[in-house]
Amino acid sequence: MRFWHRTWGALAQRVDAAAGEDRERGDVPGWVLVTLMTAGLVAVLWFAAEGALQRLFVDAVNGVSPRSGG
Repeated sequence: MRFWHRTWGALAQRVDAAAGEDRERGDVPGWVLVTLMTAGLVAVLWFAAEGALQRLFVDAVNGVSPRSGG
């Protein structure tokens, strides 16, 4: 009888521990969606503002050293 009591007690502890881990893991599909949406947003902004960002960079480099840049 004592054996079964210890066995069921150990099993219950493991089940409780596993259930606690699942709650702390978070929502994996949600994080994947957020990551993909962020990457897509960055790509769209990069495509739309590429020329302005290049000019900004070249102007900044030229402002530091007049002989460098294009």
